Amino acid sequence: MNLFRLDASILPNVSTSAQIADLTEKEWTEAHPHSTVVRRHLGADPLPADAWVQATTAAFGPAEDRTPAQRDAVDLAAALAEEIQAADAAILAVPLYNYGVSQHFKTWVDLVIAGAGPTTPVLKGKPAVLVTTLGGGYGPGAPREGWDHSTPYLERVVGDIWGADLTLIKRELTLAATTPGMESLRELAEREHEEALAAARDAGRALAGN
Repeated sequence: MNLFRLDASILPNVSTSAQIADLTEKEWTEAHPHSTVVRRHLGADPLPADAWVQATTAAFGPAEDRTPAQRDAVDLAAALAEEIQAADAAILAVPLYNYGVSQHFKTWVDLVIAGAGPTTPVLKGKPAVLVTTLGGGYGPGAPREGWDHSTPYLERVVGDIWGADLTLIKRELTLAATTPGMESLRELAEREHEEALAAARDAGRALAGN
């Protein structure tokens, strides 16, 4: 069995998304102690920002005319696509930044699509747990309701395009504990955190069962 684990936090040592995803992974590894876990941390080890452009433009001409940068990007895209396609299950821990999907995560998605093809369901029928964390509140009635431009994109790519059997764990208000002006939200934030941790354990057991 092969589990693919991706993290995208730019603060890995204090990452809430990683903490939640760790519980899901723990359930998997306890059920599959001899399984392989393939890790990719986009925050700690980001991909080249121009790699998608190089991989995409490489397709516009003959392979023998590609530049070294284009050849490297094509090879990278193919490797990233193969990495996720080889998984039996996946855990993706992806925080929201600036109301949307971060540049380094988007680069990874674009390169996987470049390597596999735009309509290839690289996770077809495979269980995947998507953990996403948000510093503020974006739910109904919140001042910034509708400002979460990340979660719908993540669900569209991982679930609809890539075909995963997707479980979403969404935890908001991660900044309430440390941000002035959010004191009144701290009790709610703590409840959200505990609920996310419980959901992560449940998702991990379901992932392991698959």
